[in-house]
Amino acid sequence: MRRQKSAAEANGGHSMTTATAAAGGLGRPTPTRRVTAGATVRHVATLAWRNLVQIKHNPMELLDLSIQPIMFVLLFAYVFGPPMAGSVEAYLPIVIPGIIAQNALFAGMTTGYGLNVDITKGVYDRFRSLPISRGAPLVGRIIADTVKQAWSMLVLLLVGFAIGFRLETGPLGLLAAFGLILLFALLFTWISVYVGVKVNEPEKVQIFGFTIIFPFTFLSTAFIRLSPGTPDWLAFVMRNNPLTQLVESIRGLLVGGPVLEHAWIAVAWGLAFMIIFAPLSIRELRRRV
Repeated sequence: MRRQKSAAEANGGHSMTTATAAAGGLGRPTPTRRVTAGATVRHVATLAWRNLVQIKHNPMELLDLSIQPIMFVLLFAYVFGPPMAGSVEAYLPIVIPGIIAQNALFAGMTTGYGLNVDITKGVYDRFRSLPISRGAPLVGRIIADTVKQAWSMLVLLLVGFAIGFRLETGPLGLLAAFGLILLFALLFTWISVYVGVKVNEPEKVQIFGFTIIFPFTFLSTAFIRLSPGTPDWLAFVMRNNPLTQLVESIRGLLVGGPVLEHAWIAVAWGLAFMIIFAPLSIRELRRRV
């Protein structure tokens, strides 16, 4: 009997030890599977495509990307062109680059808006449950919105060509202008991303866009050139506005004029925006989701 009892106790102790070890094993967090670089690229491409095909279910977004640029070109050209430049044709080389730059900034704010919608509606919570790269949803959205910006720029130029705007530098200048504006917009988008992850309602992203971008645009040479009658303080602000540097470099690429002396300053401003707001955006996104 004693031998049987001792054996039972030994077996019981062994069972308890095994159970404890098993429980300890279950208590440990499961190692996170590392996502390879190739898989990350696939995830980013899939989520970018997801954001693009949403236009099919929301045609108003495509109309917004198409109709707003058309309205801006027609209103500025025909309302402000004759009094400010003497004719619509004379004003188009000034206003088309300016509207392209302004429209790129406004289009960039859609990144923050869409990001905020995904966060507030719980889409990011579903992303976290999937075996995908953590950065794929954000990078995919930025890429998709960059494609939308390119479409909006194309619409702007086509409307400008239809009412009399002429390219003076050739196809290479046009491609360089596209590349420069998309690069600056991509860097500037980090401000939009930060606002999108910081505020608690999508409408606040739109409010920020209108209250910041409109003054930012009109205090530049986007729609008017500097004249001797401009007050000194205003001339100083306009000359040192990053958008002025961007607009002047785009004008140079499309209709002729200095390019490099403005382009490098515009890109430097864009890099400064990214260096400041990208880490803040990523930290805030990790904290929130």
